[in-house]
Parts: sequence; structure tokens; C-alpha cells
Amino acid sequence: MTLAPVLSRYWDEPSSWTLESYRRHDGYQGLGKALAMTPDEVIALVKESGLRGRGGAGFPTGQKWSFIPQGDDGPGAKPKYLVINADESEPGTCKDMPLMMANPHVLVEGAIIAAYAIRARHAFIYLRGEVVPVLRRLQSAVAEAYAAGYLGSDVMGSGFGLDLIVHAGAGAYICGEETALLDSLEGRRGQPRLRPPFPAVAGLYACPTVVNNVESIASVPAVVSGGVDWFKSMGSEKSPGFTLYSLSGHVTRPGQYEAPLGITLRELLEYAGGVRAGHELKFWTPGGSSTPLLTAEHLDVPLDYENVAKAGSMLGTKALQIFDETTCVVRAVRRWTQFYAHESCGKCTPCREGTYWLAQIYARLEAGQADEADIDKLLDVSDAILGKSFCALGDGAASPIVSSVKYFRDEYLAHLEGGCPFDPLASMLAAPEGVGV
Repeated sequence: MTLAPVLSRYWDEPSSWTLESYRRHDGYQGLGKALAMTPDEVIALVKESGLRGRGGAGFPTGQKWSFIPQGDDGPGAKPKYLVINADESEPGTCKDMPLMMANPHVLVEGAIIAAYAIRARHAFIYLRGEVVPVLRRLQSAVAEAYAAGYLGSDVMGSGFGLDLIVHAGAGAYICGEETALLDSLEGRRGQPRLRPPFPAVAGLYACPTVVNNVESIASVPAVVSGGVDWFKSMGSEKSPGFTLYSLSGHVTRPGQYEAPLGITLRELLEYAGGVRAGHELKFWTPGGSSTPLLTAEHLDVPLDYENVAKAGSMLGTKALQIFDETTCVVRAVRRWTQFYAHESCGKCTPCREGTYWLAQIYARLEAGQADEADIDKLLDVSDAILGKSFCALGDGAASPIVSSVKYFRDEYLAHLEGGCPFDPLASMLAAPEGVGV
């Protein structure tokens, strides 16, 4: 399968982020086409295209838009809002930030089309606040769009008006969860809400709200411009289109690889120069640290939503972290577990207490102070979190643990005597007298 550069086709050009450059590459033509349609026609087009959310769950984008109640725009009706989730915080995930850095206008254009479709007059981009260069670039792009008449009270003379606000968050992983993001956007502490009601009914300021990922919205202009048949010519039947895969870790050429959904890791590694010289693949994540691990036996699994699920994992954010045989799986999963314990908002007991105790067990494992019952205890605590917490953070903490024990239980058992066998000092301490390492 070949790569399919759509979003990334001119990232390497000088000043790719400017309005001039974007227009030179047919920018805002999709918006003109969308404004010539009715909002319902735009929703129908996106729904027919099969575009699925690129933020992790893969929910159909057009269907999500259609949940927003329409036909109630009279006096006293609640306003509708579009919120773009740019709080990219998942360990290993690095696709949205490069996209916004290299081509912010594709996100702005997608936001205008999406807001027009759901009849929203206000849209927000909620950005991770630490990424200041991206924040500045987005703000500049929005200012350019206002000056050019793509934003404001009369978009391209259509009579449709939209204000787009770039909001910098304060750097909490939990704010990547859509309802916690909405709470943060309203000025409250970011914590997930109990659902129902769902955001489509009572989201931002208790009004109907669509929350979409950056890549989902950035894909919309190409869908509108290219049409349904063009978009469906890529990918698989249930997972059509192009998407960004992020390769990182022990790979020769890490980076962003834009390809049709359904490409395999084996094919992507060929483009990326393979696993680093002299080493071989041990395990990898298909969608960031919160997805169950896969191994070399899964190299030929098509990377779309259905086939990755059949393999026992999730496509998620398509953050392909590659680990070779020099990596201690116990240590890697421990680091992720510490991250989730630190980032748990503490609202629900399974996640708050469970992630804390998982971190304690891993500390004993790596120090060689655990026994075999602790491995089973890891699974018991994970089971007490999985599917029982307020949001997906708990599932994300448990998934790599369960999968790593499934595929690498022997490596866990090796930690019971003398600590981590990948640690040279621990190996020397555990070696018989007179035997060097």
C-alpha cells in the first residue's frame, strides 16, 4: 500500500502555515463549496463519506454532527457550539501538533465548515497550553482568516457568521476527555461529567455541543472538495479515507506517515527504514500508551478500526510506539502506570485508588521485592478499573498492563529475583558468585 499525503502534502514547503501558501494549494475551496449547500446537505455528505473520528474512538463524524438538534433556531433557542479537542496528551501521540504547526489553516477551514453544518456561531479550539509555538501559529492563522473574511459576521458574503476562539489549557491529561475539556473551557476544574446528558444535548454552557479531534475536523475540507467517491477510494469499507500514523521509538526514521487506513505496520516500517539497525521488534502500541500492546506476530494486522480490535487492541490515535528487544516491558509499562497515577483527576475511586496501587506493585516488581501473587494482583486491580471508572483514563491505565502480562509473563516472573533483568547492576547482583555479566 502506498502513502496518501493529503493533510501533509506540502508540510515541507517554506512558510506552509501562511494563508498565501494555503490558498496556493486550493485552500478554502471546500468552504466555498460547503456554503453553496445547506447545512443538512453538508452533514449528509460527511456522513455518507464514512469519515470516522481521528481522536481515538473512531465514531462516525457525520453521525455525531447529526445528533445536534436542528430546527430550533428561533427566539430563546439555545446556541450551538463546536469545540475542537487539541489537548494532545497521550504518551506517544504526536500527530495533531505537527499538523497545526505546518498547516493551521486546514483546521480553521474545517472548523468553519463543521460549524456551518451544525449551525453554530461560536467555535473553540482547546489547545494544550505548554505548546506555545503552536498556540501562536494558530492565533496568527485565525487572525489571517478574520482579515480575509473567512471568519466574522459574514463569512465569504454568505450571511453565515462564526467567531473562532483559540483557548490555551493548563496542561492536564484529563482535559483530553471531552467532558472534562468542557468543564475546563467553562473555567472549572477539568473532571469528566456523568453521562447522560451527552454533549450533543447539554455540552458547553449546557448547550448542544459537538466535540471533535483536530485531525477529524482538518479532514473535512478534503472530504467536501474531493467528494464521497474519492474519499472512499482509500482505506477499507468500514474505515475509509486517509489518516496520520505517528511512528516513534526504536525506528530508523520516526515521524508522521500519512496513509490510507488499513496499511500494516510492516508496510509502514518499510517506509520508515525498519527497526533501528541490528535490532528486532519486541512489542508496539497501535494507538498510544493507553491501548493494549501488540507484538511482532501482529505486523500484518491492517491498521484500521475493525482489524486492530479483532487483534485485541484499539487503533486509538494511531501512535505507533516501536520497542526493540533491549526494552524491558515491565519498566516501560511501569512508566506509563506512573503517568496515569499522576494524571488521574481523583473523581472516581477505581481510577484514583487503582492507579496508585498499580504503581506501588510495579515499584516492588522492579526492586525484586515482589512475589508471583503480585503479578496476579496487577491483573485483579486492572480488572477493578477496566470499564468501571468515570472515563477512559482508567481503561487506558489497565489495558497495557493486562496485555503485557498476557504476552510477557515470563519477563514479569524474571523480575521476582533480583529486580529488572535488563538493569546491568541488578544482573550483576543476581549472578552466581564469580560469574561476570
